[in-house]
Amino acid sequence: MSTERQPIVLPPEGGRRYDMPKIRATFKADGAETAGAYSISTWRLEPHCAGPGAHSHPEDDVFIVTEGVMSVLVGDEWTDAPVGTFVLVPGGVTHDFENRSDEPAAVLNIFAPGAFESHMPSVVEWFREHPPSYA
Repeated sequence: MSTERQPIVLPPEGGRRYDMPKIRATFKADGAETAGAYSISTWRLEPHCAGPGAHSHPEDDVFIVTEGVMSVLVGDEWTDAPVGTFVLVPGGVTHDFENRSDEPAAVLNIFAPGAFESHMPSVVEWFREHPPSYA
């Protein structure tokens, strides 16, 4: 088996999908595909859906809003972010996202460094036990 990374080409809905109540995450590249340098995923929230809750971690999070209006918490400030909005959350900064609107909202997420997808089974289980509240 080659240790070289391979190109990835996916159709619009392609990738590894994780369905949670009111939230869908689709991982496009992670782990071995990026040599652990970053993870790329999309997150789609139904209308009036809270996100994961305020949290922080040592890795950087980058979000680009691709659909609707996502409300994003960075530090202690919420911002309503329409399509095209770019958000960089440096590691260690508290953040969250939720959809407070009447339409679906989605973001492209880049998580760096690291392989985030390995956490998804526990994230899915947590959301099943604690369904998102209304935002």
